[in-house]
Amino acid sequence: MTKPPRRPRSKPLLRDEPAPLQSRPIRKRNKAQPALSLDPMPRRVEPALAKLLQRPPSGDHWSWEIKWDGYRIAIHAEPGGIRILTRGGYDWTDRFPGIEAAARALGPASMIIDGEGVVLDEQGRSDFNALQKALGAVGRRSGNLTAGNAICMAFDLLYLDGHDLREEPYRTRRHLLEETLRGFEGAIRLSEEIDADPAVLLDHACTLGLEGIVGKNRYSRYRSGRSGDWVKLKCVQSGSFLIVGYEPSVQAWGGFRALLLGAYKGRDLVYVGSVGTGFKEREAIRLRTMMNKLPWRRKAPPVVYEGTRRAVWVQPTLIAEIDLRQWTPDMMLRHASYKGLRERQDNADVFRLETGEEP
Repeated sequence: MTKPPRRPRSKPLLRDEPAPLQSRPIRKRNKAQPALSLDPMPRRVEPALAKLLQRPPSGDHWSWEIKWDGYRIAIHAEPGGIRILTRGGYDWTDRFPGIEAAARALGPASMIIDGEGVVLDEQGRSDFNALQKALGAVGRRSGNLTAGNAICMAFDLLYLDGHDLREEPYRTRRHLLEETLRGFEGAIRLSEEIDADPAVLLDHACTLGLEGIVGKNRYSRYRSGRSGDWVKLKCVQSGSFLIVGYEPSVQAWGGFRALLLGAYKGRDLVYVGSVGTGFKEREAIRLRTMMNKLPWRRKAPPVVYEGTRRAVWVQPTLIAEIDLRQWTPDMMLRHASYKGLRERQDNADVFRLETGEEP
């Protein structure tokens, strides 16, 4: 015997009834039921810094990538908009319009991306001088404060959609960053991990004219400061030094033969030598113009100075990025070359003799 057709439990959606369709009433959430916890987005995160080493650490728990030469930035994609913060905590969103647009294009997700703002040359290498030229590194004096061609080489993800990731191991954060940027085309790019012996990788990096390499402990959480979880190996030593004066010259570009430099030793600013190479004509003239506008200290230098050079002393305000091959036994720069100016806002980056690197 054939069974009669089963009567539907709910009425069909299309029906000839005058009454409007109504859904079931929404039940109030049971307060005893646990809710998914969301972490507030940090207003700012003090960046993790790489410790300078002379040789790679042992072990297979390190991941390696290229060291980029630019400005450390953190991209905060928030419901209220995009903020791009420098290492010192300054808001430079308006200086990186391309990176800001890329952060908006990533989608509605809230996130904090840790990376380096750079300008690449034709060979794909980060060019600090080109970045400085694009930014107008002397501040508002240059009238050019944006780097429209700058990109962010992203290497860490600290926050994503309501979840603070700083307690997660680096390999987890890295995986989430790769997924976030997968297939994305814009001014935020992934700083690629390179599976190679670090000694061989450093050798290749130096041959290609790169600044060096960075290693990160795959199992480490994100710790602000120089904890040793991140390390760096450089092809050429470099650092940021305060300009304390210059040696005048009527023959050299810009009217000076060399810049006189200072670094910190404890709380004191001390003289560490001079730099007289690496200047192009336009940059030398620009530097002299800037120094002419600084407050002068004609009689007493801002550092203890026992040399015999004819020097013009200036208020230590401008910060020069310097390449150097080595130090003399009495801690003076040897074979130094000028790279460009750092923003005066980044005074925290001035070289410290106690640690052998920037703080």
